[in-house]
Amino acid sequence: MKEKIKFFIGRVKAGRLQEMWRQTVWIYRYARRYWLSMIFYTFLGMFGTVVSLLTSMVSKNLVDIITGHEAGMVVQTFCMMIGLNLGATLVGMVSDYASGWISMKVDAEIKADIFEKILVTDWESLTNYHTGDLLTRWSSDASNISSGVLSFVPNFIIYFFRFVSAFAMIIYYDASFAIFAFLGMPVSLLLSRTLMNRMVNNDRRSAAMGAKMSGFNQEAFSNVQIIKAFDLVRLYIARLRQLQEEYISMRLDFKKMSIGTSLLLTTVGLMVSYASYGWGIYRVWSGAITYGTMTMFLTLSGTLTGTLHNLTTLVPTAIGLTTSAGRLMDIVEMPREDYSHDDEAQRFWEANRAEGMSLCIRDVKYAYRNGTMVFEHASMEAHPHEVIGLVGPSGEGKTTMMRLMLALIAPQEGEVLLCGGNAGGEYGTGSGTGIGSSSLALTASARKLFSYVPQGNTLFSGTIAENMRNVKPEATEEEMIEALKLACAWEFVEKLPEGLYSPVKERGGGFSEGQAQRLAIARALLRKSPLLLLDEATSALDVATERRVLRNIMQDRYPRTCIVTTHRPTVLSACSRVYGIRDRHCVVLSEAEIDEQVRGF
Repeated sequence: MKEKIKFFIGRVKAGRLQEMWRQTVWIYRYARRYWLSMIFYTFLGMFGTVVSLLTSMVSKNLVDIITGHEAGMVVQTFCMMIGLNLGATLVGMVSDYASGWISMKVDAEIKADIFEKILVTDWESLTNYHTGDLLTRWSSDASNISSGVLSFVPNFIIYFFRFVSAFAMIIYYDASFAIFAFLGMPVSLLLSRTLMNRMVNNDRRSAAMGAKMSGFNQEAFSNVQIIKAFDLVRLYIARLRQLQEEYISMRLDFKKMSIGTSLLLTTVGLMVSYASYGWGIYRVWSGAITYGTMTMFLTLSGTLTGTLHNLTTLVPTAIGLTTSAGRLMDIVEMPREDYSHDDEAQRFWEANRAEGMSLCIRDVKYAYRNGTMVFEHASMEAHPHEVIGLVGPSGEGKTTMMRLMLALIAPQEGEVLLCGGNAGGEYGTGSGTGIGSSSLALTASARKLFSYVPQGNTLFSGTIAENMRNVKPEATEEEMIEALKLACAWEFVEKLPEGLYSPVKERGGGFSEGQAQRLAIARALLRKSPLLLLDEATSALDVATERRVLRNIMQDRYPRTCIVTTHRPTVLSACSRVYGIRDRHCVVLSEAEIDEQVRGF
C-alpha cells in the first residue's frame, strides 16, 4: 500500500495528473458545445442497458416456462423477448448514429480551429516544426480526440450505470453469485496500472513515428523531380522500407502487449464463467434457484466482467486522448500574430490610397532566436513610384529584411513603419507629410497593404484565374488581363486553348519557371496593394523580359512602392535606388558601385 501511495504522490509531484486535467479541460472546450447531443447519447446508452437487463429477465422467465412446461405463457413471453431484442437493436443503431455525428462535428470543429490557429501562429515559432509533424498533429491527433471524446464522461456514466444495475440484479436474486462476479476484478484493476504506463509510452512512440513517416512522405512527394534528377529513387525506396520496418516492429510490440493482456483477461473471464456455471448448477441441483435464474446470472456475470474491463480501459484511452490534446496544445499555445489593428490599417489605407505609402525602416536590430545576428542599426526607405533594389551576398539578410517588412518577424530594436504618401525622407522626391504626422507600425494587420512574390514557385493547383482571384476574389477578366500584361504574361496566356481558365498543376506544373514567375507577379499586381515585394521573383526570367516587367511596374500610374531583392546586378540599372547589405547595415550604393556590380556579373 505504501508503494502505491508513493507512486501516486510521485505522479502528482511530477505534474502528470495536473497536466492530464488541463488537457481534458481543453478537449471539453470543444465537446461542451455538443452537450445536449452527448446527454442524448448517454441517455441512449443507459436506456440500452435497461433494455438489455429486461431482456435477461424475460429470457430467464422463458427458460423457466419451458423447463416448467407452462405452455400458456410461452408465446407471450417469446414475443416480449423479440420486441426487446428489436428495441435493443434500434437503440444501438441510434446510439451509433449519435456517436458518429458527435465525433464528426467535434472533429470538424477541432480541425478548423487548429487550422486557423496554425495560420496565425508566430512565423518563427512555427518553423520549429516539420510540416509533416504539423500535418500529423492536425489530422491524426485531432481525429483521435474527436473519435474518443465519448470515452470520457458519457461512456463512464453508461458503464457505471450498467455495472451497478447488473450488480443490483444479482444481489436481488442471489447474493452468492456476486462473489463469482467479482473474481476477475483484481486482475482487471492490476492490469489497468500496467496498461496506463505502457499506453503513455506507446502513444508517444506512435505519435513520433507517425510524424516521422508523414514528414518523409511529404518531402518525398514534394521533391519527386529532385529524387529523379539525382537518381535517388532506390535510396528513397530503401528509406521508406526502413521506416516501414521500424513502424511494423513498433506496432508488433503493441500487438504483443495487447494479445498478452487479452489472453490473460480471457483466461480469467473463462475461469470466472466456469466457476459461475458450476456454482449455478449446484444451486439449481439443490433447488435454491431455477435453471432460468442460473442462465440470467451467467449473462449478468459476463456483463459485470466486461463492464469492469471497459471502465478500466477508459484510463489508457484517456491517456491517449490527453496525449493527443497535449500535442495540439503545443501548437495552439505558441505566440500569436497581432491582428488587432485591422481597422486602423484599413483607415490608413483609405487615407493614403491616392498618394500611396512609403516604407520607412529606422535603426533596426534583429537576431534570430538561435542567436544569429542579422541586422544592427539598419535603415532604409522606399517611396511611391520607386523600385528599390536590395542586394548582398547570399545568406546576409535580404529575405530576412523582407520578413521584417511583412511583420513575419519583429525587430528587437528600431522600427518598421508605413508612412503616408512620400514621407519626405532623405531620398524623398516630394514635399511629403513627414513620418510623425501619418504613420502605421507594421503588424500582421498591415499585410493587407502588401503584395508579395517570394522565391520559388508559389502557384496553387486550379486555373490561372483561380490563382489570381485568390488575392482579389471580385476581379474581372479585364483586370486580370491588365495585370498579366504588366507582368509580360498575357503574351503566352492568350495563346493557351483555355486562356485565363487554363489549368495549373500542383506547384505550377504545366508552366516553365519563367512563366510561373510572371503569373505570380501578375497575381501580386492584380491585388493593387500600395507596396510590392519581389524576393528574387525575376530570377527565372531572361534579362530583356526582366527589364520589361520592372519598367512596366515603374511606368504604371498606380502609386506603388516596389522593393526587389536580387542576385542579378542587371536588374539594378532599372532601380530608383539600391541598398547593399554590408556588416549588418543597409548602405545606399553609388552609381559607380552599381556599375561595377553590373560589369562583374
